[in-house]
Amino acid sequence: MIVFPALDIKHGECVRLKQGKADEVTVFGSDPAEMARHWARQGARWLHVVDLDGAFQGVPVNYELIRSICDATGIPIQLGGGIRDTDTAESYFQAGVTRLVLGTLAMEDRQALRELCLRYPERIGVSLDADKGRLKSRGWVEDSGLTVFEVLPELESLGVAFVVYTDISRDGMQSGIDLDTVDALLDTTDLPMIVAGGIDSMEHIRSLYPFREKGLSGVITGKAIYSGSLDFREAVRWLDSLEAG
Repeated sequence: MIVFPALDIKHGECVRLKQGKADEVTVFGSDPAEMARHWARQGARWLHVVDLDGAFQGVPVNYELIRSICDATGIPIQLGGGIRDTDTAESYFQAGVTRLVLGTLAMEDRQALRELCLRYPERIGVSLDADKGRLKSRGWVEDSGLTVFEVLPELESLGVAFVVYTDISRDGMQSGIDLDTVDALLDTTDLPMIVAGGIDSMEHIRSLYPFREKGLSGVITGKAIYSGSLDFREAVRWLDSLEAG
């Protein structure tokens, strides 16, 4: 199980939003590339990067900054935010991104999703961002009309490599994970799943660890590691010690 540090970019800065609301922003740093290097030094195996400007505007806003992050760390990066056509997806792979996490495109254009999965096997994931079980798109501001449980079976058939499930109501709130929902989702799919939204402490990491046997491949944490309620290095060491035997 991998702990992904979240690096969310808005107006060129490292930020966190509360429940995905664009007007509830906390800035944690002015140099995203240096922040990426920081988490690499702390033992990060992957980085989870989100272009929030891109998510809200529907186009890649921070392309050059993301390229610089790829160049800065030497560790794999998965990216989401504003990737709504195949040309944009391809340009980010050329910039050095390892995996893409698609949201709006995945909800609105299944054919494009299928084509990308075929062209880039094991490199395309889907972001399932849900509020009370209802999937949101276009920067979490529009209701897709679907639920997570309805979409998961179709994603498997399209060749998606993994999914990222975010409970919007808990995102940035440090209130813990809804374990019952995570358990039910893992029962619904064979796709590897990464969960986000609400992680605040080592207790939350420990409570999620048993789900790795059902397909939980990682957790994303943002506000907790920036505020210090979760010691990222401790989390990495704890997981490493368990996997070492």
